[in-house]
Amino acid sequence: MRTYEYHGFTIEVTVEADFTLRPAERAAVHPHYAAVVRVYQAGNAIATFSPLRFDIAGGRPFDTEADALMAGYSAARRIVDDLFARAADAADSALNTLTGSKALR
Repeated sequence: MRTYEYHGFTIEVTVEADFTLRPAERAAVHPHYAAVVRVYQAGNAIATFSPLRFDIAGGRPFDTEADALMAGYSAARRIVDDLFARAADAADSALNTLTGSKALR
């Protein structure tokens, strides 16, 4: 498990390996990896939302643990950035409404 701090959020990324044996395939088993991401607000022990599982990039599973970790971290950063963008837009909208209504008085 890796833990990262990003814009006041804690991002936790773990990797799951899939060693599924397929009877039809007698070749060496090549594991595939998935990233499981949890995002917490700073100082909060409860995740902001349910864990997210990322297991496909470009239509293929991740071939290495490092690829899964980095993809999970990148996805979590985009999610946090989207949360900030929406929060900032909502704050701007509320401020504009408030200042607009005061200007009318």
